[in-house]
Amino acid sequence: MGDKRMRFKYVPVLALFFLCLLITGCRRESGSSSDRNSPENIETLKRRLSLRIETEPRTNGTISRGTFSVFENRKAGKGRMIRLSVIILHTVHPQPEADPVFVIAGGPGYDVTDRENTYMDSWIRDKRDIVLVSLRGSGGNNRLDCRGAGRDDDLQSYLNSMFNEDAFRAGLEELRHKYDLSQYSTFHAVDDLNELRRAIGYSRINIFADSWGTRTALVYMKRHTESVRCAVFDAIVPTAFRNPLYHSPSAQSALDLLFAECANDPACSAAYPYLEDKFQSVLMRLEESPVDVTISHPVTQKRVQVRLNRDAFAEALRTMLYYLPSNRQVPYLIHRAFEGDFEPFAQMGVESNRRVRMTLALGLLASVTCTEDVTRIDRGEIPSVTGNSFLKDTRIMEQIAICDFWPRTDVPDDYGNPISVDIPILMFSGSQDPVIPPHWGEEAARDLPNSLHLIIPGAHRVAGLCVDSIRQQFLDNPSIHDLDISCTEAIHMAPFRTPRPERRPK
Repeated sequence: MGDKRMRFKYVPVLALFFLCLLITGCRRESGSSSDRNSPENIETLKRRLSLRIETEPRTNGTISRGTFSVFENRKAGKGRMIRLSVIILHTVHPQPEADPVFVIAGGPGYDVTDRENTYMDSWIRDKRDIVLVSLRGSGGNNRLDCRGAGRDDDLQSYLNSMFNEDAFRAGLEELRHKYDLSQYSTFHAVDDLNELRRAIGYSRINIFADSWGTRTALVYMKRHTESVRCAVFDAIVPTAFRNPLYHSPSAQSALDLLFAECANDPACSAAYPYLEDKFQSVLMRLEESPVDVTISHPVTQKRVQVRLNRDAFAEALRTMLYYLPSNRQVPYLIHRAFEGDFEPFAQMGVESNRRVRMTLALGLLASVTCTEDVTRIDRGEIPSVTGNSFLKDTRIMEQIAICDFWPRTDVPDDYGNPISVDIPILMFSGSQDPVIPPHWGEEAARDLPNSLHLIIPGAHRVAGLCVDSIRQQFLDNPSIHDLDISCTEAIHMAPFRTPRPERRPK
């Protein structure tokens, strides 16, 4: 969006609303029961919305950018206001559908407005607006960062624990002078979203959510049921999920599936025989003695030395298993480490962890999970849950230690109860998801009578033409009974990275 030819047109909020009626087909809400009980009327909410219209030179389409102000303390309804970043990618259709797609990202702590380029050319815009809003604490002028957990001037920090107690104590000391951290819960966030929906003028919305964003979406649909037409979920996190209790067994399960896949793949098994035994050997070596590795800095490309120990190796492997490009590299990386060359693994480990820590608002993650999840974990159950996972209980205990001093938010007593709504919901799970495996989707589906759960070959979050075609069918006609899902039978995981055959001289 840095094109100098971009034209900006500033529009008063009230005028913007009427422009929205023409451009996007928004219609004035009739008002659900939850809306009628809101302390803010629509005119007041519209005054809190500040947007400007931009014209895209490439498509001549329009984008609205700006902020929506909400009370940090929603219950008080007064005091400090925080500004949420808002981006509306308006539909390019001359006669658009009235119900937009609200996209909710995961984490908790990812700012969905960072995905603007991902959705710029999305098929969704053919008929509907796409609304991206930074949930409270994830962006805008109230991002709850905790930068000490990873810095570019200290690459070793990306291999150290993400839940470094000193870093979080320092982050807390900085944040508590700016924000009331007791006000950053999923419940406050979804009520912010509903107010924004009303301020813009959408009567009903569709929700696309992934990972932790699906939990947020479920809470939204429970509290504002009448405002949701349908939802599409990827990697479903029901309320029964307690972050991070299940991270260890889930990662082990994904790794076991990967080992089995490699063993049954002729090219992979020939290149990396006895892969699981080699993996255990690497863990034992690092348990006995960490290794010093020289890697290239992801930004400057300068050579930098880092130290890799067993815990760092295990956590980096977990993040690599998340997505298919790095997931497909894992056998190669383990094999190289077994042979004594840890550089490829350390390089990818730093880059993988860096992406997570650069984009995730760790202060928000702590604010949400410390109250909504960690308080529901019985420390006595941890050994039986983690079992013999390669991650052990390290991540769980480190996050619990942070929550022992992090401020907590208010949530209802029934927070952990299953959420059941009759809204049409299409759900996808990746077959090798290392954090939200498919059984969580199956559990959520038991309480969602109007849902369809599809397991797709893949890792955390799935994609592709087939998946998009199913999503599009469902969005056009939100019925779980009329979908053509036959294309899923042809989906296969990408091949593993294996050595290239040597060229023989002619």
